[in-house]
Amino acid sequence: MSSGSARFQARYDQVAPACDWVATAAARAGFDNDAVFQVQLACDEACTNIIEHAYAGQPGEVTVGYAFNGRDFTITIHDDGRPFDPQSIPAPFIPTEANQIDLLEVGGLGLHFMRKLMDEVRFLFTAAGNTLIMVKRLPPAP
Repeated sequence: MSSGSARFQARYDQVAPACDWVATAAARAGFDNDAVFQVQLACDEACTNIIEHAYAGQPGEVTVGYAFNGRDFTITIHDDGRPFDPQSIPAPFIPTEANQIDLLEVGGLGLHFMRKLMDEVRFLFTAAGNTLIMVKRLPPAP
């Protein structure tokens, strides 16, 4: 089993280094380029949401961790910002036809992307802070 964690300031200029760190670990775990990109994108969405919503521009820290058990690559992202109820986030409108593209709203797709890119997405809200847990499973060997 491999694992690690690192702390980053909750600033936009720290999102790429945090997600690159996670992506490097996912690549070392054996994920292909597509899966590594999905992990990196989900991490980016999560960190950006924390900066924008949990900290709302205020100073803070984000602890990013990963663990790989040979099958599941688990990312944990912890913050001490404002909690939220993920059930209160409405499902976004996703256009199904080209003429509906103008109906697509800017923003609000982060949680949707995380759920589509990862195999599991869970949230824990405790007195110790907020923790997002995302799991990407390594596909079985052919």
